[in-house]
Amino acid sequence: MDHYLVWILAGFALVIAELLSGTFYLLMLGIAAFGGGAGAWLGLGFPAQAIAAGVIAGAGSYLVHIYHAKNARQQMKSMDHAQPVTFEAWVNQDARLARVRYRGANWEAHVKGDASIDPGGMLYIVATEGNTLTVTRTRPA
Repeated sequence: MDHYLVWILAGFALVIAELLSGTFYLLMLGIAAFGGGAGAWLGLGFPAQAIAAGVIAGAGSYLVHIYHAKNARQQMKSMDHAQPVTFEAWVNQDARLARVRYRGANWEAHVKGDASIDPGGMLYIVATEGNTLTVTRTRPA
């Protein structure tokens, strides 16, 4: 099998995988594989093919990263945004780190604001970062 066909098949496999993930990074890798295939079709050696694919992959991934960074504020809010949680206890009151109950499980949460909260009080999710919630007393819009 010719080398350019291997590159093309790898490119199609990556593009198809991208259709399942939706992140655009695999699309850039697929396009990079097509670039490597173009180098093979032009008769370049494998090191030149790999360099071409690497440069295209690096540039494409950087452009996708820039796109995601610019549009981060326009992305849809998480499904947890503005959902109520129940305050259970402070883990570290000075650091405003608390234990809350949400969806039947205990979560750690950073409490915004300095209002006192009684056990059983209602708070609302503002953001999530990993498995830590950011909550506030007032329900966000």
